[in-house]
Amino acid sequence: MLKKLNDKNRKRLHRKIHIRKTVYGTAERPRMTVFRSGRNIYVQVINDDEGKTLASISTLEKDFASFKANVDSGSKLGEALGGRLKDKNITKVVFDRNGYLYHGVVKALADGVRKAGIEF
Repeated sequence: MLKKLNDKNRKRLHRKIHIRKTVYGTAERPRMTVFRSGRNIYVQVINDDEGKTLASISTLEKDFASFKANVDSGSKLGEALGGRLKDKNITKVVFDRNGYLYHGVVKALADGVRKAGIEF
């Protein structure tokens, strides 16, 4: 499967596999994973013990339809996700960058969640 991908995606998937060996979400500290495409950003908070998504947010929702996959939108999306997590009494998460470099949109999203009061 990895041979058919271009070099950029192949490297990301290798980083993803390496990260997922150690990052695991529990009920006390669920895993917050990020997926970004050219147009949208998707974030899920997952309890890996039960295999359930506890919260999610994306730029496809009506409230965030005007957001693009850029740094400003990433930070605003992170703050909104932080508010949703506070409503569900989740204060700590494990950050899974999903193989993406911790730079740009991914970093802005993480900083936005931290700004809302969620600990990593």
